[in-house]
Amino acid sequence: MRYIIIGAGAIGATIGGRLAETGAEVVLVARGAHAQALTADGLRLTTADGARVHRIPVVTGPAELGELRPDDVLLLTVKTQDAIAALDAWGDAEVAGGGTAAQRLPVLCAQNGVESERLALRRFARVYGVCVWLPATFLEPGVVSALCAPLTGILHIGLAAGGADARARRIAADLEKSGFEAPVVEDVMRWKYAKLLGNLGNAIQATTGPEPDPVKAALLLRAIREAKAAFDAAGIAYASDAEQSAARDGKVDQPPGLRGGSSWQSLHRGTGSIEADYLNGEISLLGRLHGIPTPVNDTLRHAANIFAREGLPPGAMSVEDLTALADEAAARA
Repeated sequence: MRYIIIGAGAIGATIGGRLAETGAEVVLVARGAHAQALTADGLRLTTADGARVHRIPVVTGPAELGELRPDDVLLLTVKTQDAIAALDAWGDAEVAGGGTAAQRLPVLCAQNGVESERLALRRFARVYGVCVWLPATFLEPGVVSALCAPLTGILHIGLAAGGADARARRIAADLEKSGFEAPVVEDVMRWKYAKLLGNLGNAIQATTGPEPDPVKAALLLRAIREAKAAFDAAGIAYASDAEQSAARDGKVDQPPGLRGGSSWQSLHRGTGSIEADYLNGEISLLGRLHGIPTPVNDTLRHAANIFAREGLPPGAMSVEDLTALADEAAARA
């Protein structure tokens, strides 16, 4: 199989680089200064094993790659706000022997949140969810670090509509040769909904900074309580804390001093967009559909989007001010 990594940022470049190390055929899809750096200097990837440079083919879109192959696997690792454009571009690409990628090729949604699978299922016949536990950092073009040990990450894989198949197991085997644990599960979205609970804090970290703080922890707990109430009202199952701890503890230990998460990194790079609409906004959506107030998640989504739109630096807001806005929203709810 050839792996086409659509969005070679922190997650995509780490997975692509690690696959390439073990002999898998990989193509990185990137744009702008990052694509230029990857092409000119290679992917400079640092893991717990050390730093190295990978010379991997780089394209900016399907036209540069030409006709796709029947054994290609599309790994979607762009942020969810960029998913529609990526799915449309690659879904229409022609595959050798006839048909399009959307008709014939598998697409794996390796992103935070739960919306990309729904977007993909509208377009692609073969859609897999991937629950990503892979802390990684991407702050400058061409340079990515993923320092967890003893595994680089854990990637639960399964069919987005439920179930698992032989293709998922073949992909998992490639990943497990490459420094990941890749459990094949029948209920991958249950794992992704559980991961979403923790990702509700991305907006807190992006707007107030990544440093641990009891006030931040309290605000996140309020956001999680809203989310669980919305999940329960919607009949959505999610993996328990105990299940997640059993799956991860001692396998993906992070060194001290890591920088902020994906939303913080988006602000740091000045991308102009952030994934809050598909993290906190997912809870807002469920709350509105099922009559559950979600003032904390509404506030976090709104604040994160202002930071991205106005180009504010990450951490420019105090957690006290953010909490006060959430309190005001709760009083109005």
